[in-house]
Amino acid sequence: MFSGIVEESAPVVAVSDTDGNRHITVRSSFTDELKIDQSVAHNGVCLTVVAIEGDTYTVTAIRETLDRSNLGDLKAGSEVNLERSMKLDARLDGHIVQGHVDCTATVESIEEVEGSRYYKFRYNIDPVMAAKGYVTVEKGSVTVNGVSLTVCDSEADSFRVAIIPYTYEHTNFHTFTPGTRVNLEFDIIGKYVSRLLTHE
Repeated sequence: MFSGIVEESAPVVAVSDTDGNRHITVRSSFTDELKIDQSVAHNGVCLTVVAIEGDTYTVTAIRETLDRSNLGDLKAGSEVNLERSMKLDARLDGHIVQGHVDCTATVESIEEVEGSRYYKFRYNIDPVMAAKGYVTVEKGSVTVNGVSLTVCDSEADSFRVAIIPYTYEHTNFHTFTPGTRVNLEFDIIGKYVSRLLTHE
């Protein structure tokens, strides 16, 4: 379980593929605090640490994860947003994030407004999934590349978020350009509410 408050944006140092799986090696400032089998969110995707060497660690993404997220786009030199799992005795500064990416979206536009930036994202979810809560709502929560954000201008297949300078500088949002593919996780509470309302 995560909160969507990214700890750092870190570099990918190596990527390799074996039997349909992708092994991603990352250099992180908190590698010395990690343990094998620990969960870390990478661009919002919960992955398990399988190896640690010096200041780098490796995680493995299976084919389904690669198909559903943007982790298949990663290469050496890419930046990924990292967050370790939430502590139960800590404040929940973002929102409840599972680390289970629902789909990808594309950056449609970036607009600078008085020092901050508005990012518009467009995604494709079929009506059946939308009816199950895989949507955004005005002023609701959404996770973009693992970052907990508040939705504005929510539409059927798009939404905008406002990014303050701190978030821009300390996450991989500063690498985004129109066309960049990002990971989305819709609010789990909305999914449960939708399920309860349609349950017979």
